[in-house]
Amino acid sequence: MVDAQSSWKEVVEDANARFTAATKANVQVEYQQWANHLTKLDATLAGSDVPDVVELGNTEMPKYVFSGAFAELDKSRFENSATWLKGLSGPCELDSKTYCVPYYAGARVLIYRTDLFEAAGIKPPTSYAELTAAADSLKAKNGSNAKFAAFYMPGAYWYAAMSWVYGEGGQIAKKDGDKWAGTLSEPTAQAGLQKWADLVKKYSSGDVTKDENDQAAIFAQGQSAMFYGNGWEAGAAQEQRKDPNDPNSALVATKVKGKVASAPMPGIPSFLGGSDLGVTAKSQNQALAAEWIKYFTDAKAQEALLAKGVLPNATSLLDKAAAVKGNEATALAAKSSWFVPMAEKWADVEKAGVLQQALRDIVTGKKTVAEAAQWADAEITKTLNG
Repeated sequence: MVDAQSSWKEVVEDANARFTAATKANVQVEYQQWANHLTKLDATLAGSDVPDVVELGNTEMPKYVFSGAFAELDKSRFENSATWLKGLSGPCELDSKTYCVPYYAGARVLIYRTDLFEAAGIKPPTSYAELTAAADSLKAKNGSNAKFAAFYMPGAYWYAAMSWVYGEGGQIAKKDGDKWAGTLSEPTAQAGLQKWADLVKKYSSGDVTKDENDQAAIFAQGQSAMFYGNGWEAGAAQEQRKDPNDPNSALVATKVKGKVASAPMPGIPSFLGGSDLGVTAKSQNQALAAEWIKYFTDAKAQEALLAKGVLPNATSLLDKAAAVKGNEATALAAKSSWFVPMAEKWADVEKAGVLQQALRDIVTGKKTVAEAAQWADAEITKTLNG
């Protein structure tokens, strides 16, 4: 996906080189955007000319494993497979068989401007009350700048909003017998949605209908004091491609270079997201595809990823992750995390943008929290049971 292209392309290239040296086979990598990759993948898998290896988010993988899109893999061939993170390996398993390999994980943290915190005389917050107090101080200190955001929060950032929901004791959906039901209308879930919406309305700025895909680039412009992102986004905000449209252009320092740090998000559990890699069932090169995944997920590649601010694919490597400067907050956040409903058709909920639409309706005032939650519950229930 585009994350690798923008933040750890050299890790991809090193794995490619080692794979080619060992097998004499060449590799062609096609980077995809998160926004439309499932639509493109579905169209591609319906044909005969399919990619050999596909990366999917761990929340997206179950649908494709259930549908038979991926070939069975020998788990023992891959390093650290005995200690794979459950949040990544769970979606790969079906009937005691393995259909994908954990790639990397990310836990979301508070990313902030150290210089602005120092100027306002505040420290990283350790409670939610301290967080909002810090935002109030930053907003007051920089009130003359109409574009300033004490806390930049995109309005369609569902990973964030659902973290607030889970923080209040709510959940997205639950299963009763063999049926799923959306549960965002429950009081605890609505309380989380309201708490999140209040933060957006009071402290954010800009287009509230946007998602989080370019939040690091927006933070890099120097108009925000805080945002909620993956650990590696702290680095992405400080160095960006000279030509945003050319992934091979040089990395250059942004306005916030050397002024960014991260801390655990107080009072909010982190979504343990990440990616898995699978070999397509229609691939004509399944053995080579599995071999490439082996190189791209081995200890060397994983340790290279640690330096980029992401979490490794195995618990046996978490201590190393915590020891990397800048990774401490991410490793700590991973210990207090939540995950989406483990439903076969959850990927269809994501693909339809149900949560994003509900959140946009809330932050634009089109619907109240109660109305948006009720609508989302109906859509989630229909989709998961369809």
